[in-house]
Amino acid sequence: MTFKNGFNNMVDFRLIFRALQHRNYRLFFVGQSISFIGTWMQFVALSWLVYRLTNSALLLGVVGFVGQIPTFLLTPFTGVIADRYNRHKILIITQTLAMLQALVLSILVLSGNISVGQIIILSIILGLISSFDIPARQAFTIEMIEKKEDLGNAIALNSSIVNVARLIGPALAGILIATLGEGVCFLLNAISYVASILSLLLMKLTPRTIKLSTNHIWHDIKEGFSYAFNFMPIKSILLLLSLISLMGVPYQVLMPIFARDIFHGGPQTLGFLMAMSGIGALMGAIYLAARKSIIGLGKRIALAAGFFGLGIVVFALSRVLWFSMVVMLVSGFAMMVQMAASNTVLQTIVDEDKRGRIMSFYTMAFMGMAPFGSLLAGGLAHKIGAPNTLIFGGACCVLGAIMFARNLPVLRKHMRPVYIKKGIIPEVAKGIGAASGLEVLSEGL
Repeated sequence: MTFKNGFNNMVDFRLIFRALQHRNYRLFFVGQSISFIGTWMQFVALSWLVYRLTNSALLLGVVGFVGQIPTFLLTPFTGVIADRYNRHKILIITQTLAMLQALVLSILVLSGNISVGQIIILSIILGLISSFDIPARQAFTIEMIEKKEDLGNAIALNSSIVNVARLIGPALAGILIATLGEGVCFLLNAISYVASILSLLLMKLTPRTIKLSTNHIWHDIKEGFSYAFNFMPIKSILLLLSLISLMGVPYQVLMPIFARDIFHGGPQTLGFLMAMSGIGALMGAIYLAARKSIIGLGKRIALAAGFFGLGIVVFALSRVLWFSMVVMLVSGFAMMVQMAASNTVLQTIVDEDKRGRIMSFYTMAFMGMAPFGSLLAGGLAHKIGAPNTLIFGGACCVLGAIMFARNLPVLRKHMRPVYIKKGIIPEVAKGIGAASGLEVLSEGL
C-alpha cells in the first residue's frame, strides 16, 4: 500500500521494516524492544508509588524533575564523550548500571523499606546514567546501518520500539500493581535489561574511525553549540522540541491525578490511558518508518506539534473516559511524529564528527527540558488544578507550532544546499528534471 504527497515523497508500508535487514540493528531492535517494556513498567509503577505514598501532585513533579535534570545538565558533556569514545562500550556500561538501579529499587520496595527520599536518590542515579546513555544510543544508530539511506527508517523503528513498549508496559504495570504491587514491576525491569546487554555483546561492528582530539572538552562543547545554533533549521527544530517537552510532555506526570481523581479509577485506568497514548505513538512511528524520504517532514513537525497541543487541551476538558482515551490516541500519534521527525531531520543533516553533540542537544530538548516541565506541571497543578495546567501547556504548544510553521519558508532556504550536497534531492543534484526539481525544493523541509 502506497500513497503520494509531493514529488518523490511516497509512504510505502512495505518498507516499514527495511532496517532490520542489518544484523546488528536487528539485534539492537530485539534487545531494546524487551528492555523498554520494563522501562515503561517502571515509569508507571514509580509514579503510582509516589502518589500512593504522598498524595501530592507537587512531589510527583519533584520526582520527575530530579530524575531528568541530570540529562539537561550533563548531556553537552556526554555528547562530547559520545563523539570521542566508543559508543558501543558506553552503552554496555550504561545498560548494566541501569539494571542495577532497577534491582536496588525492587529490593527496597519488595522489602517494604522504601521511602520518598530513597526514590529521589535512585531517580537521580538513573538520570545520571541516562545522560550518558541517550546521546550515545541516538548517535550509535548509524553505526549499525550499512546502507545509510535506511537511517531514517531505523530512527523511526527506534521510536516504534519505545511505543510498542509504551503500549504493553503500562498495561502490564497496571495489572501487576493491582495484584502484586509496584516492586514486581521494578524487578521485571531489571531482568529486561539482560536482553539489551546481551544484544549489544552479540554485535559484530566495524570500528568507527574516531579522531583523536587534543582540544579541551569545553572547546568541543562550544563548537557544538556554535554549530547547532548558527544553523537556523537545527536551532528552530531544537527550540520547538524544547517547548513541547517543557509545556506538553509533562502531561504524563499528572496522569495519576486524572486516573484517580477525575475518572475515579485505579492503576488499571492509569495503565489504559498511557497505553492509548502508546498506541497513537506507535501509529506515528509506523507512519514515519514507511516514508521513503525526509522531504516534507518540516510540515509534519509543525502540524504534529499543533495537534499535540490541541489534544492536550481537549483531554484536560474531557470528563468522559472513553473519549479521553481516544484523545490520548491522537495526542500520542502527534507527539511521536513531531519528536521522531525532528530526530530524523537532525540526524540526516548533521556532520558525522558532531553527531554525538547534536544528539546531546536533541536529548536536552527532548528529555532535558522535561524535568523543568514536570516541576512546573506539579507546581501549577497544586495551585490551579491538573486540568487547567494541561490547558495552559497545550495552548503554548499550539502557539509554538504556529511560529515554527510561519518560519518554514526561511528554513527551506537554508536546507536546500544541504539537501543537494547530500543527494537527498537527487534530481536537482544531478541537474535532471528541472521542473520536478523545483517542485521538490518548494516542498523542502
